[in-house]
Amino acid sequence: MELHKKIIFENRALHYRDEGREHATTVVLLHGFLQNLCVWSSFTLSYMRQVRVIAIDLPGHGYSDTYSDVHTMDFMANAVKAVLDDAGVEQCVLVGHSMGGYVALSFAEKYPFMLKGLVLLHSHGMVDSETARGQREEMCRQVRLNRASFIVDFITRLFDSSKKDVLHQEIKELCDECLETGAEGIIAAQRGMKVRTSKLHVLANAQMPVLFVYGKNDPRIPIEVGVSCALLPRRAEMLLLDGVGHMSFIEEREYVKQRLLDFANQCYK
Repeated sequence: MELHKKIIFENRALHYRDEGREHATTVVLLHGFLQNLCVWSSFTLSYMRQVRVIAIDLPGHGYSDTYSDVHTMDFMANAVKAVLDDAGVEQCVLVGHSMGGYVALSFAEKYPFMLKGLVLLHSHGMVDSETARGQREEMCRQVRLNRASFIVDFITRLFDSSKKDVLHQEIKELCDECLETGAEGIIAAQRGMKVRTSKLHVLANAQMPVLFVYGKNDPRIPIEVGVSCALLPRRAEMLLLDGVGHMSFIEEREYVKQRLLDFANQCYK
């Protein structure tokens, strides 16, 4: 906690970590649903020697406060903008995992001039189907009934089955971190994702390079969804990983860590 910075945004607290401030290249990391900035700890420790790296607790996650019953992606994008303004960041490479990718796309729509590059880790620009919206409401019901059981089950299912034994300790630690996320924040995020709008036009009109990272065995994003989004930007790269589910930055940590760093450096060149 002593490494966190705090700002007041709309009368409540947002927390973030800011390391490597002497470097010009800036990478901003946005975690996924249920998670917090601690999920990026190994990335932060590696990157801070070579680039400036900022990791943010999105509203309702980690130490950041919950603001309302619904945290829209646009609202969370504005929260990210407030953090970057506080940190004095004018441009960055923005990395978003899953829900963090939805937030990153909203940020790209509202503040494209601030982006040198964009990375979508297991994320996309499409809206929820009617079935998916119904599933989100069911998740909210499950959270009210048994938040801890929901979190452990949800997180465990994100990993490729072949990795669950090897990554048993990492999965347990991630579940423990996610258990810090309160029911109000979980429900606000689910309802925000439920009402998010299409960002395919953002990808189609993107002037910055975009890197897409997907796992072949991702239980939440079919490969065809990722491919269709990766075809839209003018300058795009796609990294498709075998034997990987929804958590490539843990399942293939060292490879993804280096690939993201290489992409960030290319964006600044």
